[in-house]
Amino acid sequence: MKVIIEPPWSADEHDRALDRLAARENFPVAARLLPARHRAGLRAVYGFARLVDDIGDEAPPEQRAKLLGLVDDDLDRVFAGRTPNLPQLRRLAGTVHARRLPQEPFRDLVRANRQDQVVHRYETFADVAGYCALSAAPVGRIVLHLFRAHRPALAAASDDVCTALQLIEHCQDAGEDYRSGRIYLPGEDLRRFGCAEEDLARAVTPTRLRGVLALEAGRAAELLDRGAAPLLAELTGWARFAVAGYVAGGRAALAGLARGRYDVLARPPRPRRAELVARWARAAGRGKAR
Repeated sequence: MKVIIEPPWSADEHDRALDRLAARENFPVAARLLPARHRAGLRAVYGFARLVDDIGDEAPPEQRAKLLGLVDDDLDRVFAGRTPNLPQLRRLAGTVHARRLPQEPFRDLVRANRQDQVVHRYETFADVAGYCALSAAPVGRIVLHLFRAHRPALAAASDDVCTALQLIEHCQDAGEDYRSGRIYLPGEDLRRFGCAEEDLARAVTPTRLRGVLALEAGRAAELLDRGAAPLLAELTGWARFAVAGYVAGGRAALAGLARGRYDVLARPPRPRRAELVARWARAAGRGKAR
């Protein structure tokens, strides 16, 4: 994917491009059943997150720091009430001001991508979780603010859910990440199971590496359940509906990993849509779906 700072397409074409990217996620980014105001806000936030991630992953390496600097400069403009230069930030500005979103979570997403340029390995699970605190947890906090549901207890629960979702992606994309020069699986766990880094380059996932992936997936499942319980118990209305979709997507993705016996290198397993929808309905309805 080529990073394009100034898209040469219309707003409608930009939305369709975002929708195509969102369809590849494990969870529904901005469900069509949501009211237009909520969908617009979620899409603006997703557009920002995709821009930052694409710069950090796809831009020429020698340009990434400069481009992330342009994003930071535009965040300065957004939160100072001035017009930003980048189209994704111009779209975001309206949502930021209408919903009174804080700037720190957006800054953290940029920091995560700056970290990706210099940190390519993580020794412990705590180290990986620390990275997720920058790369994933801020998105959940933004979502709570979008729905005006942000409270400290719910923010902590949201952090658990978002960390879980990021860990699941680390499992699914372990081969792709390795080809990009990064490993998000903890080094101490790889050694404990007798894995070499080169195992991530194989065509079929070795049994020892599947053990590491099962361990990380288990940790993700625990975090997902721990965070989902208070969120689904306390959120109401559209906030509950949206968050139930994220939780259901994570659980369906975990089921896909287990169903594929953690062979993420041959064919990264993804959640089945019908399973996601069924889990979503149960989570939104009772708050206790598994």
